[in-house]
Amino acid sequence: MRDDPPATEIMEIVASSTSLPDRAGALLEGLERWVPYDAAWLALTDPRSNVYAPIGSSGLDRSVTTYLDRPAVAREIELTGLNRAGPPSSLADLPVPVEQLPTWTECLTPAGFREGLGVALFEPCGRHVGFLGLLYSSGEQPAPELRDRLGELAPLIARALSPTRWLLSTARIVQGAVAGAVLLRDGTICALPGLDDHALLVAESPTVEIARRSLVAGQVYRSFLWPTDSGSEGTGHVRMTALAATELPAFVLGALLVTPGGDCLGLTSRELQVLGQLVEGRSNQQIARRLAVAPRTVATHVEHLLNKLDAPTRTVAAVRAEREGCYVPSAPLSTHPPGRTRPSSLSFSPF
Repeated sequence: MRDDPPATEIMEIVASSTSLPDRAGALLEGLERWVPYDAAWLALTDPRSNVYAPIGSSGLDRSVTTYLDRPAVAREIELTGLNRAGPPSSLADLPVPVEQLPTWTECLTPAGFREGLGVALFEPCGRHVGFLGLLYSSGEQPAPELRDRLGELAPLIARALSPTRWLLSTARIVQGAVAGAVLLRDGTICALPGLDDHALLVAESPTVEIARRSLVAGQVYRSFLWPTDSGSEGTGHVRMTALAATELPAFVLGALLVTPGGDCLGLTSRELQVLGQLVEGRSNQQIARRLAVAPRTVATHVEHLLNKLDAPTRTVAAVRAEREGCYVPSAPLSTHPPGRTRPSSLSFSPF
């Protein structure tokens, strides 16, 4: 399909760095030339549910787009089988009479539409991305060549709209990242295509919880260090980077990336942990209680790290550490429920 103009144009959209809404608009504009329609609706699917998030439309009144942004519409898509991989379907292909579909009887038919083509959007790898619906005012069934054309272009459209691909392009700004995951708002995570898995990128990992809380709080970017068991070499560190999904549907929080060999600025493992407590605004007494050490020991660590960072005050040290991501934050207590076994290949406890 490389010599096919529509396919070539879509691949250019796939490779572009434009926002998701802009890509959706470009796709609908091109589709009107390649597969003529009277109106169209594009939506992404939450990979953990049947909810659809509209990302673009053409030729539809606001009242129609508002109606389509309802959980009931997602249930109808599931009922008619339009959430499964297959060729585009018209009304006559559906296993349910149109009279039993409220989306048509209450919304689309009164809006002047008599026929349509719907297709689930799946990437070539099999990942379900979303749904595309083309609507027609004529009651005639769409011509076979239109169905075939839409069926050929649907996987490419899915690639252009994939939230994970958008996050992957954003993740490229983090040089040296070797592993990554997508964080979803419902608490689950999924793989980030093109990067490896990692023991710190699992639901029970404290790094995932730290990143999630940061993104939910509205942070667009956060970077910090986390200790790893380096065997005979002792404790090493990796850099964790959380990136918010600012232009994606609300069910996608963002991405969490792992970069090996985090720069510790000459600080010891314990000093990085104490510095993390300073970043979180704790006093020496509070740090001592958290780390189960004497306040005098904490004061010694603070003195050492101030000297190493050439920082006149603990506030300056904390600001620099947070700006450069050179600290180990506290592990959220909720990520360590009693009795849970931690992965043997990697210690989740800072020290």
